[in-house]
Amino acid sequence: MTTLTDKPGITLIKSGSFKLNDLSKLLNVENLKSDMAEVAVTNNQSALTIGHFTMSPGVEFEYVYDSVEYKVVTKGKIVMRDTQGNKYVAETGDVILFSPDVTVIFDAESDGEAIYTAHREASEEFAPAK
Repeated sequence: MTTLTDKPGITLIKSGSFKLNDLSKLLNVENLKSDMAEVAVTNNQSALTIGHFTMSPGVEFEYVYDSVEYKVVTKGKIVMRDTQGNKYVAETGDVILFSPDVTVIFDAESDGEAIYTAHREASEEFAPAK
């Protein structure tokens, strides 16, 4: 897989340069209004991935994180719960850190955008849409 660090230098990723994927189709969650795309930064032993995540009011969905990941909310708010029912509201400028092996329920009231970095290889399923 091609990575953003294949060649030395600076890489500028302009807002909107990746076409996001419709998560309702990828995750099979009807009426989910959430989009995502991710690309590999490096594929070595310390694989690193970056991505863009959006979610609009609609339906909630559950996701299990298998690696360390953090999201920086760049617009609006991302609302989530853990399996114990604790609610977290992240707003513009907030950072959300997910540890490995944690289940997160993204609430239907979410209406925001975030960029993220994950300590794992990029998923082909979430590669920018064609």
